[in-house]
Amino acid sequence: MRDTSKIAIGLVVFVVLVTFPFWYGAGKRAEPPVPSLDTPVIQGLEEKKCIEDTGFMREYHMQLLGDWRNWVVRDGKTVYVASDGKEYVMSLQNTCLRCHSNKSQFCDSCHHYAGVDPDCWSCHLAPEEPAPEEGAK
Repeated sequence: MRDTSKIAIGLVVFVVLVTFPFWYGAGKRAEPPVPSLDTPVIQGLEEKKCIEDTGFMREYHMQLLGDWRNWVVRDGKTVYVASDGKEYVMSLQNTCLRCHSNKSQFCDSCHHYAGVDPDCWSCHLAPEEPAPEEGAK
């Protein structure tokens, strides 16, 4: 039992190293991303409005997309009637990604921040994004 002090020091060092990431980041807030709405289609719209209001889309877009999938695949329903009465084709590729073609700056920025990885791209084709301009960093 002469090594008690060495064991205690070893345990303290171990606890400090294991808990370091938690207490190092305590009180620091990660800035939420600001998704880019700068796409040619969106810029060309007279009224820059999504199928539902921004608050609804931020909170419920994944539920809405899941519902669309179920309604199209299981029920054969292909038209979504928005809360304002407008009709949209229920299609991630042809409705959502027509405007939001900048996947890395729109979808990925929030999903990485939130730590979620939706499985959209196992069935859908990811939109082709323009190559960055030469010299731009």
